[in-house]
Amino acid sequence: MTQPLFDRVALIGIGLVGSSLARVLRQGGLAGEIVACARRQATLDTVTRLALADRVTADPAEAAAGADLVVLSTPLSAYAEIGRRIAPSLKPGAVVSDVGSVKAAAIRDLAPLLPPGVHLVPAHPVAGTEHSGPESGFAEMFADRWCILTPLPNGDAASLDRVTRMWQSAGMKVVTMDAEHHDMVLAITSHLPHLIAYTIVGTATDLEETLKSEVIKFSAGGFRDFTRIAASDPVMWRDISLANREAVLEMLQRFTEDLTALQRAIRWGEGDKLQDLFTRTRTIRRSIIEAKQA
Repeated sequence: MTQPLFDRVALIGIGLVGSSLARVLRQGGLAGEIVACARRQATLDTVTRLALADRVTADPAEAAAGADLVVLSTPLSAYAEIGRRIAPSLKPGAVVSDVGSVKAAAIRDLAPLLPPGVHLVPAHPVAGTEHSGPESGFAEMFADRWCILTPLPNGDAASLDRVTRMWQSAGMKVVTMDAEHHDMVLAITSHLPHLIAYTIVGTATDLEETLKSEVIKFSAGGFRDFTRIAASDPVMWRDISLANREAVLEMLQRFTEDLTALQRAIRWGEGDKLQDLFTRTRTIRRSIIEAKQA
């Protein structure tokens, strides 16, 4: 029998990503014991029914006590409070990580709270669906996707290696990156598209009732794709938008300028400009397919 990567893993937050990670840990024998933490008893009951953890608790400090690895899989706005609550329970040598989509904020909120000898390894598995809750998770969600780690300067190399191996065991391709650079990249690849999707679907909901019903009835592929993205967890995306405020605003400004140029091209019948734009963007889609990220 292979030796577990971690004797005890505490998963604080057990929604889509947390429960998918629990399934990976279970199937791969990567954890000797899994402790799951959630605020709602109904969530803990579901975790128990699905056998995703060996123990469940609503207390983050209890979950973190004695854990070799603590993974935060909660909305970003909860990080600081969770960090304060778990800090006294963390044993020397423990690793604290997360799965959040904004890394500079994660480091800002967690690093100052952790006691000496506890190692922070921020992580972002770039995978997911629009669904939420422990029942929506599945181990294969991470396969062939990227996991971005944003280690602290002078961070513990052994802890970074263990977190790397955990995500590689989930089938992910792991890369390290500076936290601020990560946030700028994700602002354009993830955060901006979600904001656009929420806005387009919001525009549709503000239409008069007769038109709105026809929008739903005759939804073409493009609008359906936007509604799928806009069905994502509203609390999570509220926190991402605010936590990555500067990068998101920068990308929104660039998009606004490009949208104005598009309006102008349509207004003045500049078909060559439209075709050039549509041709350039088509190559991006082909590149994504070739990179097996479609």
